[in-house]
Amino acid sequence: MNGYFCVLTTIDFFVLCFMCILTYLSETLSKKQKRGFFLAFVLIAGISVLEVITLVVDGLPPGYRWLNITANYLGFGLSPAVCICLVYVLDRKTALRREIRTAVRIEIGYLIFLFVTIPCGMVFSVSADNIYSRGPHFYIYIVMYFGAILYLSASTVITAREFQNRSRLLIYPLILFVMAETIIQVALPELHVTWLCVTLLSVLYFIYCSEMWNQLDALTGLLNQNSYLKQTGGVRCKGGVLVVFDVDDFKQINDRYGHIQGDRCLAGIAECIKKSYANFGYCYRIGGDEFCVLLKNGGNEGRCKQEFLQRLQEKRGEIAFLPTVSYGSAPFSGEDIVKVKDRADQDMYQYKKERKNRKRLS
Repeated sequence: MNGYFCVLTTIDFFVLCFMCILTYLSETLSKKQKRGFFLAFVLIAGISVLEVITLVVDGLPPGYRWLNITANYLGFGLSPAVCICLVYVLDRKTALRREIRTAVRIEIGYLIFLFVTIPCGMVFSVSADNIYSRGPHFYIYIVMYFGAILYLSASTVITAREFQNRSRLLIYPLILFVMAETIIQVALPELHVTWLCVTLLSVLYFIYCSEMWNQLDALTGLLNQNSYLKQTGGVRCKGGVLVVFDVDDFKQINDRYGHIQGDRCLAGIAECIKKSYANFGYCYRIGGDEFCVLLKNGGNEGRCKQEFLQRLQEKRGEIAFLPTVSYGSAPFSGEDIVKVKDRADQDMYQYKKERKNRKRLS
């Protein structure tokens, strides 16, 4: 093992230790997210150690053959699990999603297959003289490794779209980077840069996910007020529409049913807004019971509004005491966002007033 590889391994371990400490000290990550990142960092560190072991013991007396086989088996077998751990942190829910359970079963099946085929050397082999070599079906490992990367990239893009993340295109260069590096490593195995690059990917992924989650409102999953202010601050837009929502008599819901049920109502209304409008703009929670949507094209407003009202009615089948929602809108015509928001609010108040008058007359 040369000095070059020692330097790479030392850098790798330093970065991973730093990331573990950063994850532990984080006040924004949930327990589930911390667990996922810890597992990923520990796996990367463990596989890096296994790679060091394979280089140290390869070619030593046959008495070390068992260690060479074990280190290679675990290294090849656990590599796809790193991506599964990173997918695990994507979902903010506590339950384990069906897709992740399926991925774990595939990983377990791959580990069993790899173990069973060790004697025949399908993926790798270690000779009686303790010399490692790739097997005739080494491509199975490559397929599993690239499959895990594709699974991670697809899950990230889907989650980023669900969370309305404007930076989701950044995931593509990250994935292309690690794929290109892996191809180079396969072609030139003496470089030993795979896990240093995977460490770099995991760090960038940590930063990306943290930024994505910092834009979200914890209760509703919509973009938060801070994200709204950053997006609209000093911007003079044209061609779009600002739609505002206000929950009617929400204080009475909290007073009568309690704050937990009140939060349930807010989450339900936010879900209806998101499913109706998110394909055409960005949805925000900008206050306690206030929401808004920045529509890119005003021509979609009518269709989105009808879908929202329909979903809201369906949601009342789940939450019988779900309150009504008032809404208003104003187009962007080049003026400051504050003025657009004021016009949208006035439209909403007019709608609220008219509806109360209709109730009084009926």
